[in-house]
Amino acid sequence: MQVILAQTRGFCACVVRATEIVDRALAKYGEPIYVRHQIVHNKHVVDALKSKGARFVENLQEIPPGAVTVFSAHGVGRSVEDEARRRGLPVLDATCPLVAKVHNQGKNFVKQGRTLLLIGHAGHPEVEGTMGQIDGTIHLVQTVADVDALDIAPDIPVAYVTQTTLSVDDTRAIIDALEARFSDVAGPDINDICYATQNRQTAVRKLAQLADVILVVGAQNSSNSNRLCEIGVEAGVPSYLIADGSELDSEWVRGARVGLTAGASAPEALVEDVIAALRRIGPVEVSVLPGVEENVQFRLPAKLRGVGAAQPSLASNPP
Repeated sequence: MQVILAQTRGFCACVVRATEIVDRALAKYGEPIYVRHQIVHNKHVVDALKSKGARFVENLQEIPPGAVTVFSAHGVGRSVEDEARRRGLPVLDATCPLVAKVHNQGKNFVKQGRTLLLIGHAGHPEVEGTMGQIDGTIHLVQTVADVDALDIAPDIPVAYVTQTTLSVDDTRAIIDALEARFSDVAGPDINDICYATQNRQTAVRKLAQLADVILVVGAQNSSNSNRLCEIGVEAGVPSYLIADGSELDSEWVRGARVGLTAGASAPEALVEDVIAALRRIGPVEVSVLPGVEENVQFRLPAKLRGVGAAQPSLASNPP
């Protein structure tokens, strides 16, 4: 069996930073550390951090007074920040720097007097956090049809920002529709779109040219992992989203060239677990599809620099 690994796969710099924050907080402050929402959307990652002493909650009221609190990589609204401040919770913010950049871009557009549009998925924690960070009315746009339905005059100056787990390709049709409808549209530079999302999607499109079937390692509630699977299907290649090797169906891959990748919140250990599951079906020859090698690193909060992880870090991602 030929297995072709996407070069650009798995943990992005944002996820590495977020998991390192929890690891190092445990090393510095001891357990328990409380994390609002899943630090990233992957059950294996969350369970591993739970085993080290992290406790995940959805509401700050579940956190005891004075307990060290981590905000997840998806970001939170200002009301959550205010509540943590009122309760005196010491906070470590693991919000992805690219998500924080979206927050700042949106605030600047509003200050310019523009009506703000957010391109993203309703209910996603990143979208909820972004909408909670910016004053005034924000119009959520999920489809081109949503653009047509906007109750905004065409001569009103508008601006858009996007959910980071959407790529340039994902948003292009909506942005084109906005520019066709409104006479004055502003938005972020194309270089501000999340590099990790774009790189992983580009890699899947290349895999689809070589593979008979594509396996995407990631969680069912991971937006970017689901999109990788959708891209494979759109390219005409049967594609399956699996959490780990235990979910592999041998009928999908028998006699096939298998393309293998992972969403931005899936650690490399899960990719290796899938390869091990493939080897149980039969002999496997693994090659790596050339692609972008990411060298981006985001700084940790000052309080945690120089602190070692409580145990071997989840962020270790061998090439």
